[in-house]
Amino acid sequence: MLPPYLQEMQRQVETVARACGLDFFETRFILVDTKTINEVAAYGGFPSRYPHWRFGMEYDRLAKGSKYGLSKIYELVINNDPCYAYLLEGNNLVDQKMVMAHVMAHNDFFKNNEYFKHTNRKMIDEMANHAVKVQKIIDRIGIEPVENFIDLCHSLDNLIDPHSPYIARPPATRDELEDLLEEARAAAADAPEPAEQKAGAPRSYMKGFLSPDRSSAGKRAADTPLPSVQLRREPIHPTRDVLAFLLHRAPLEDWQRTILEIVREEAYYFAPQAMTKIMNEGWATFWHSRLMTHHLIDASEVVQFAHTTSGVTAQAPGQLNPYKMGVELFRDIAHRWDRGLHGREYRDCDDYEKKKHWDTGARDGLRKIFEVRRIHNDVTFIDEFLTPEFLTERLFYTYDYNRQKSEYVISSREFSEIKQRLLFQLTNGGHPVISVTDADHVNRGELLLEHQHYGVDLELPYAKSTLENLYAIWKKPVNLMTQVQGRPTLMTFDGTGHMARDLPLAGTGH
Repeated sequence: MLPPYLQEMQRQVETVARACGLDFFETRFILVDTKTINEVAAYGGFPSRYPHWRFGMEYDRLAKGSKYGLSKIYELVINNDPCYAYLLEGNNLVDQKMVMAHVMAHNDFFKNNEYFKHTNRKMIDEMANHAVKVQKIIDRIGIEPVENFIDLCHSLDNLIDPHSPYIARPPATRDELEDLLEEARAAAADAPEPAEQKAGAPRSYMKGFLSPDRSSAGKRAADTPLPSVQLRREPIHPTRDVLAFLLHRAPLEDWQRTILEIVREEAYYFAPQAMTKIMNEGWATFWHSRLMTHHLIDASEVVQFAHTTSGVTAQAPGQLNPYKMGVELFRDIAHRWDRGLHGREYRDCDDYEKKKHWDTGARDGLRKIFEVRRIHNDVTFIDEFLTPEFLTERLFYTYDYNRQKSEYVISSREFSEIKQRLLFQLTNGGHPVISVTDADHVNRGELLLEHQHYGVDLELPYAKSTLENLYAIWKKPVNLMTQVQGRPTLMTFDGTGHMARDLPLAGTGH
């Protein structure tokens, strides 16, 4: 429960935020001390999660950062309905007000962005349930084997298909295909009776062809034979959801399957946050700045507000600050759509002075950024709205390590190269794209995976560790097709050692 003065502040911030068009879940703020906020942050923002040493290590890092003044957590907010957020005791009132405005914008983003549509809105309860399940397993099996298996699962938790909730993927396993056909049969059996013959409707002798009755539809679905997938390898189609495939096909004990299922569910819950980090933080920074400067602070609070916000948006050398990048790009979009600095006519104009003073009076910036907030993720956000002018004004460049000089040097200021590098860093969270292609490779039950190579080789120590951890779950040799220095390569771990052999180049016999 917040003290009365903070409750009043929350009502004020919420009123102003709604008046400006933000739409959010009910927000429940919790006031905590530094130790508690570090504990909650170590659990990913949740008050209760299953026990694991990784969370303790993260707490130790956060606690040391706070103790020595290296970092400070101003707020934590959870994608949940109602939305829970934590305020830090000891923050001055200007900072508390700013944090509340920031949280309202995050809450609005969680509720309205398409990539959060399929997330569990009761995840606080679900995390607590996961904690109870894992604790029961620990009580029965013991802490060491459970923690070791959780380590394996954590090392593989990026081997999911983050776009699968929004795209109808073909079934990967025979079980999934049979479930899909069963659902189709049930739907056909439950279809309503056709309406009585109406004017213009097909005549009776055509009913069997154009509008079969419910019984015939259900019978036809029930009689549909399964495709002869037993003659085809599994997965039926390559699948990026490696964890789901392991759940279906790996020789796991019941407790192991439960833990892998928990880790996979939480990975999918957090995936949209990784896919929208720049947008989400940029949106929250854009709105807390706008709400504070236009509505919530007076002249005596401006310096404190500017000091705190400048710290949040500071750009460290060689690093991409999502707060800075996001808020600047949202401001640029609003500016461009306010003045009509987009579209074919503007792009085709080659008069420098005319483009410099271009203003159609559209004043459509706010509508546009709300639209962007709703339908984009970081990759499409950067791809669609990053412009050469934006990068030039902000002095963006790419850099590489020069071995001759033994230092990093600027390699390019070209828009296309800078944009390509940004998109490459953001695609799939910067992780390699790996798919399962065969669960019976060389007819020996070996697992075959394929790396979609986009010009950057895998880091071999990480690749080898991943193969070892997959072997620990699959219990048979694991193979990975990739490229190493331009050569197609098959990496294998058979439980005793690693092997790598060159594969024939595509389109050649050698």
